[in-house]
Amino acid sequence: MSKVILLADRRNDLPAPVAPPAPGQPALDLRARPLRDLRISVTDRCNFRCTYCMPREVFDADYTFMRHSDLLSFEEIARLAGVFTRLGVEKIRLTGGEPLLRKHLENLVGLLADVRTPAGQPLELTLTTNGSVLERKAADLKAAGLTRVTVSLDALDAAMFQDMSDSGFTPDDVLRGIDAAARAGLAPVKVNMVVRRGLNDAQILPMAERFRHSGHILRFIEYMDVGNTNGWNLTEVVPSQEVLARIGAVYPLAPVAADDMGRVAERWRYLDGGGEIGVISSVSHAFCGGCTRARLSPEGKLFLCLFAHQGYDLRAPLRDGASDDELAAILTGIWAGRGDNYSEQRGRHMADPARKVEMSYIGG
Repeated sequence: MSKVILLADRRNDLPAPVAPPAPGQPALDLRARPLRDLRISVTDRCNFRCTYCMPREVFDADYTFMRHSDLLSFEEIARLAGVFTRLGVEKIRLTGGEPLLRKHLENLVGLLADVRTPAGQPLELTLTTNGSVLERKAADLKAAGLTRVTVSLDALDAAMFQDMSDSGFTPDDVLRGIDAAARAGLAPVKVNMVVRRGLNDAQILPMAERFRHSGHILRFIEYMDVGNTNGWNLTEVVPSQEVLARIGAVYPLAPVAADDMGRVAERWRYLDGGGEIGVISSVSHAFCGGCTRARLSPEGKLFLCLFAHQGYDLRAPLRDGASDDELAAILTGIWAGRGDNYSEQRGRHMADPARKVEMSYIGG
C-alpha cells in the first residue's frame, strides 16, 4: 500500500487493507457471505415525505441536504463500481432518496452499463424509484442500459396514498410510470408496498387484485425500524405470514422454490396462473445469514447493513489518488471484517441509543 493510502486509512478509521480474492472469486465476510450486490444512493433528496422514511416534521423546509459538490461524480461512482465487480459484485441498484431527482441519471446508467465482471459479463443494473417522474424517464433509462425498475406504491386509494407519501402526487402518477417502464422493456417491474397495520393494511387485497395478471411482481415489505425518525412501533408491523393468509384466502397461493443466497423476497405464485407475489420479512423472519449487500452513500461512504450507524469513507482515498488495486484492497479489508446481523438481534437493540443511518440517505 502506498503512503497516501496508509495516511487516508488512519484519517478515516478504515480497516487495514487486505489482499483481494483471486479473479472470479468473491470477497467473503466473517460469516462467509459473499459480496454480490451493491446499492448506490445517488442523492439524499426526495419529492415525497413518506412517514416511514422522511417524515416532514424532520425533513422540513429548513432541513439541510447535501451540496451537489459533496456528492460522488458519475465518473467516480463508475470507477468504484468497476472495483466492486473485481470483488464479486454482479448487481447494482441505484437508489436514493429519489434517484430520478439526480440530473441526467441516464448518463450514470450508461457508464455502469460499460462495466464488466471478471468473466466479461455486464452487470445487472436496476433502480428503485417512487415512480413520480418515471413516465418521462423510462425510455431514456432503458436506452442507456438499465435492466429493470422497482417502484414503490403503498396504496391505490388516493387519500391513503396522500397520507403516506405526503406529496402532491397521486397513485395514477405512479401507475403511469409503471406502465411506461413496462413499455420501455424494463420488465418485469417489481412493485413494493410497505405495509403498516392500521394505516394501509386494508390495501393488501386491492393491491393484489390490481397487479394479478399484470406481468408485474407485487412485493409486500414488513415495516422496518430503519433510521431514527420514523417512530417505528412493532405493533404496526404486519407479519408476512398474515399478508399471505389474507391473500391466499381469496386467491390460493403456493411457494416458489427458493433462489440463491442474497435473495431477500420469498416468492409465492397464484394457483390460477395470475402471476406471483413476494414478501420481504426483515422483522418476522430475518435473512441476515444470506445478506450479500453493501451500500454506498451519495458522498461515498460504504455501509455494510441497512441498519448500520457507521460508514467507511471511500471518497477520501479515491480523491487522494488511490489506484484501483489499492481501492480493491481497502474494500476487501472492510468487507472481511463484516459481521452485521441487526435483524437477527433486533430485540437486543431496542434500547441502543446509537443512531442508525436513515433510509432516505442510504436507500432501502
